Amino acid sequence: MLPNGTCPRLPGGAGSDSGDSGGSDSGGSYSGGGGAGGASEEAAAEGMDSGGRNSSGAPNSTLSESQGSAILISFIYSVVCLVGLCGNSMVIYVILRYAKMKTATNIYILNLAIADELLMLSVPFLVTSTLLHHWPFGSLLCRLVLSVDAINMFTSIYCLTVLSVDRYIAVVHPIKAARYRRPTVAKMVNLGVWVLSILIILPIIIFSNTAANSDGTVACNMLMPEPTQRWLVVFVVYTFLMGFLLPVVAICLCYILIIAKMRMVALKAGWQQRKRSERKITLMVMMVVMVFVICWMPFYIVQLVNVFVEQDDATISQLSVILGYANSCANPILYGFLSDNFKRSFQRLLCLSWMDNAAEEPIDYYATALKSRAYSVEDFPPDNLESGSMYRNGTCTSRITTL
Repeated sequence: MLPNGTCPRLPGGAGSDSGDSGGSDSGGSYSGGGGAGGASEEAAAEGMDSGGRNSSGAPNSTLSESQGSAILISFIYSVVCLVGLCGNSMVIYVILRYAKMKTATNIYILNLAIADELLMLSVPFLVTSTLLHHWPFGSLLCRLVLSVDAINMFTSIYCLTVLSVDRYIAVVHPIKAARYRRPTVAKMVNLGVWVLSILIILPIIIFSNTAANSDGTVACNMLMPEPTQRWLVVFVVYTFLMGFLLPVVAICLCYILIIAKMRMVALKAGWQQRKRSERKITLMVMMVVMVFVICWMPFYIVQLVNVFVEQDDATISQLSVILGYANSCANPILYGFLSDNFKRSFQRLLCLSWMDNAAEEPIDYYATALKSRAYSVEDFPPDNLESGSMYRNGTCTSRITTL
């Protein structure tokens, strides 16, 4: 992101000194919320220049505090990066490796994990510029890092929207589910999500660039055209609507309809088995959505306050950006706790099958990777439901069913 924050999350501009930043020199710089170079904004907020003096030129002891803050922030980002890379790599591996995990729902989860993985790969650039108070990687990587950051923001929320629609179809329209909830359809939808996200972030791709600070350092910013303030307001509102408000409204509508359906449906033959499966999967998706909203709402609130009230608190901006990045490492943890099948897959991958005491989850017949299984769950007597299947070529042998 951009340190100081608007939407790309590199607060204030990667490596920028807010007080003397290329943003002000260029007459149109815009920066985001708490990423690369974030510590330098805090220094600038105190009226500091790169030499550790205040605006009057006198030495200032807060320079060491700024350096300490930069180190602390970089450490937090490094932990988030490590956890996010490991967790999302595990999610990607188990979905691609095991046929039983290739359900429509898991294909959408795979797309979300790929987006989070790409974001984690950009964190080392952010950490470096935070420590250096300078963007040393050039304009091309500046544009690439900000674009990857923005794509993650939009792809994540759109993946969650698609997951919510997937849950809606599975629960409210189970007969139609066999047609729409197939891995092939899921892959096409995922492609559409990426194309839509790229189109939406075109302004970020176009306006991202480096700018020289007055002290000779370089900042990675969004350089907004004139009139800067008007374009800034438009950009913040645009990203808030497209990247948060509208998708969250659609998600809430899906779950209102899902809850209404679950309350109305009668307990009939075969429904109890399917109901248990659908409720567990729906609960997992709901929790992922809730964590996303909790992590991202502060970021968007900070952006709106900064642009309309023109009040920028560097610490709050940094915290809001860190929280947004942390969301990318939270999802694999949620899968492990809320899905027995992901838990079993992770345990097998880590050779921890001895810890396996999770109950088997029923098969989601509508989302199975095998086309021959696209039937209504009610066509199968509960006694004949497949309880699990062995992993192929297993070393840490355990059983897994589809999510």
